[in-house]
Amino acid sequence: MLAALAGAGKVIEQTFAEASEVIGQDLWDIAQHDRERLLDQTHITQPALLAAGIALWRMWQRQGGAKPAMLAGHSLGEYSALVAAGVLEFGAAIGTVHKRGLFMQNAVPKGVGGIAAIIGLDSAALERACAEAEAAGEGAVSAANYNSPGQTVIAGDAAAVTRAMKFCLAAGARRALPLKMSAPSHCMMMEPARLKLEQELALLDFRPAAIPIVQNFSGRASRDPDEIRENLVAQLCHPVRWIDCIEFMSGKGIGRILECGPGKVLSGLIKRISPRLATWNCDSPESLAQAISELA
Repeated sequence: MLAALAGAGKVIEQTFAEASEVIGQDLWDIAQHDRERLLDQTHITQPALLAAGIALWRMWQRQGGAKPAMLAGHSLGEYSALVAAGVLEFGAAIGTVHKRGLFMQNAVPKGVGGIAAIIGLDSAALERACAEAEAAGEGAVSAANYNSPGQTVIAGDAAAVTRAMKFCLAAGARRALPLKMSAPSHCMMMEPARLKLEQELALLDFRPAAIPIVQNFSGRASRDPDEIRENLVAQLCHPVRWIDCIEFMSGKGIGRILECGPGKVLSGLIKRISPRLATWNCDSPESLAQAISELA
């Protein structure tokens, strides 16, 4: 993760060092080597990804990158957007997502929950399949991430997820793939975690966003700290409406999007949501330099 950018002004290492001090573990070493497979645990994954996003944001700023008109983040990425917009301090956000991961892992015993990606089925048909699976009496299952047209993640009770996968395939889905994740996020099984996260966020100083943040829960932009906090709590038990977020930005005249994190996953989703949008990445020296030049 971000190894190619390490040493470039020490911004990457310094940002990871700040995050490591908060949670008491060497996140940079884990991100580079992960000898004990700690990144499989969401209470480690979450601060590592937040550190990566903010490290790139800091490099973007220090090298003269253009100021964005809006910010958005997918699921955990919304916390990166909050830090970039000045809503939360970086250290406070790192501590919060570390606890958020623990809350999520402890909310559902291992093996009880399930997650699956459904490919090639529209949202209405997927939601009907989930409702049919729930009606079978094996627990709850619902959409967790509306990632792009024809790509949705479902989550809930393991048996209900398995049944919903079968119903989705029968309804015409091309593929239904179980995912390995330590917690079934963005569904009602996260209610115990939501209650604890709500208490945690109530202790933090949320400031008005310097840049509007398009939030996962609403698919709309906000600067209001109280609204942002409420939507962040709701996000844990409700689906990530990434399609709505991208369409909202596009509808407001946004034509260019910079993905500020490791990899290009979101850029791929964005292209499927709105092909007219141009995307850039900044997770390597070459892509960072190109993005700074072309987005000036």
